[in-house]
Amino acid sequence: MKVDLAIVGSGGAAFAAAIAARRQDYSVVMAEGGTVGGTCVNTGCVPSKALLAAAEARHVALSAEKFPGIRASADEVAFTELIAGKAGLVADMQAEKYTGLAAEYGWDILSGQARFVDGPALEVELHDGGTERVVAEHYLVATGSAPWAPPVDGFDEVNYLTSTTAMELKALPESMLVVGGNYVGLEQAQLFARLGVRVEVVEMLDRLAPAEEPEISDALAQVFADEGIGMYTGATLSRVRRDNGQVVAEVRSSDGQVREVRADEVLVATGRKPVTAGLGLDTVGVQLGDRGEVVVDDGLRTSHPRIWAAGDVTGHPQFVYVAGAHGAVVVDNAFGDARRTLDYHHLPRVTFTSPSIAAAGLTDAQANEQGYDCECRVLPLEHVPRALVNRDTRGLVKLVAERGSGRLLGAHALADGAGDVIATAVYALHNRMTVQEMGELWCPYLTMAEALKLAAQTFTRDVSKLSCCAS
Repeated sequence: MKVDLAIVGSGGAAFAAAIAARRQDYSVVMAEGGTVGGTCVNTGCVPSKALLAAAEARHVALSAEKFPGIRASADEVAFTELIAGKAGLVADMQAEKYTGLAAEYGWDILSGQARFVDGPALEVELHDGGTERVVAEHYLVATGSAPWAPPVDGFDEVNYLTSTTAMELKALPESMLVVGGNYVGLEQAQLFARLGVRVEVVEMLDRLAPAEEPEISDALAQVFADEGIGMYTGATLSRVRRDNGQVVAEVRSSDGQVREVRADEVLVATGRKPVTAGLGLDTVGVQLGDRGEVVVDDGLRTSHPRIWAAGDVTGHPQFVYVAGAHGAVVVDNAFGDARRTLDYHHLPRVTFTSPSIAAAGLTDAQANEQGYDCECRVLPLEHVPRALVNRDTRGLVKLVAERGSGRLLGAHALADGAGDVIATAVYALHNRMTVQEMGELWCPYLTMAEALKLAAQTFTRDVSKLSCCAS
């Protein structure tokens, strides 16, 4: 088989590239060794956020007493039905947004394991038997990433869960130990806690959400404590074992003390690693980095001039919107010599806890490391009318600005709907706006986005002395 573009993988980067190529009438073939759709639709964004929404609904119902006149009962969780509903949503989206789109745009998806051979060419061992050889003008490696577990004594024997397998459980455990206090671990910890599981979190660094601003970490830790989630920060696992059906973990604190923590299940959420094993990349001279990632230049070309890589497999930030952007860039650069690159300085990130964490741009520490003379302001949500109306003032907005010019360098939020709030900050960062300009722009009243405007105003005034609808 000869085509213009041969793609290994079928996730966000792969589909973005295939669509971009077909829109320019280039022929495409895709090889997928697992399930079509990649991490996001099958085991990542879509299923996890569907379950988080269900857990949030239960939590809100059980917390309804904060609204006068509302009462709620603590019903049992029909977990089997919840998982079945999640699976149905995934199947529908896979059919509509992936296999259906491939048929509509007109490219084939080969079901089988692909590897590079001399030529370069792809050799695909088809799942239904036989082998297909694919020769292309350009090749794209878009195989994504997979959960990674650190080398802890006993992990291989305890049958630990990952963020993928945890969402396939047949029944809820009574207790769970979550290893990792960054975005995946935090989301999974709160998800299962809100479904009635006793949850404890172990994080190696000295605080939860260690990549975020300290004020956000502290506020989120209080939220978790209020919801009964146990936390061990500045701690590591030295050993795990099974005992009478439970996992027994030895948790070592930074001062050397060791305690045993027992749980029915242990969920490891310590990061993800690029998927490159078995691809035969060494055969065609494609260089890999220290973490197993495919090394690419700014235009996403590998060390082989006709082979490109996109998405998580490159070691770039692991967001589906980065993968999607990568796919389109590869097609433009490969076939049009466009020499496109991407600017990541205002890339947003969201952790879908409740309240959620969102950020774009630099933290206070990063700004100082890069030589900026910066000043920061922190606005607690008790000064935001939308939060008061919601009767939920947990959270804050923090802005980092360049001293003197007032140019926004970073925005950080812990709030209900923080991801929507941070989208506004992305535009401000892209356009190099100052906090003074942000504080004077129109913003609809009784929205959480108003928190960003109010935070910007704190650089020049005391917002606690404004009336609730004053701008």
